[in-house]
Amino acid sequence: MIIFQTDDIEMPLINEAIVSEWVKQVASTYQKRCGKIAYIFCSDNKILEVNREYLQHDYYTDIITFDYCRGDVISGDLVISLETVRSNSEMLGVSYERELDRVIIHGILHLCGINDKAPGEREIMENEENKALELLNKIRG
Repeated sequence: MIIFQTDDIEMPLINEAIVSEWVKQVASTYQKRCGKIAYIFCSDNKILEVNREYLQHDYYTDIITFDYCRGDVISGDLVISLETVRSNSEMLGVSYERELDRVIIHGILHLCGINDKAPGEREIMENEENKALELLNKIRG
């Protein structure tokens, strides 16, 4: 079950059925099935609060992924700051929608076991994000 909710911000304009299908297809490419996945869209202030409380990090970020995976079933809470997504899209010169799609799948890739902190991992993550975004383009037709 994939759910979409908000905390202190308006719901972004996304097609939940298409995103859910996309997430399931991406997970299956890693031999994973989707359990309960919650997307929680929020403001910068809320994600900063979550980052401080749960990770002891004192900075804004675009996504925080809470991993509740068991075996080949991915589950988690994905907290996404829409304000940071918007500012990142402007800084990177890409559309807000494209950056939001990238962040939406970034959390799923983490749940599938892709990391991005150690040397060389960021490039692997970006490659996997790009492959997933190509799949989304195919699903959307």
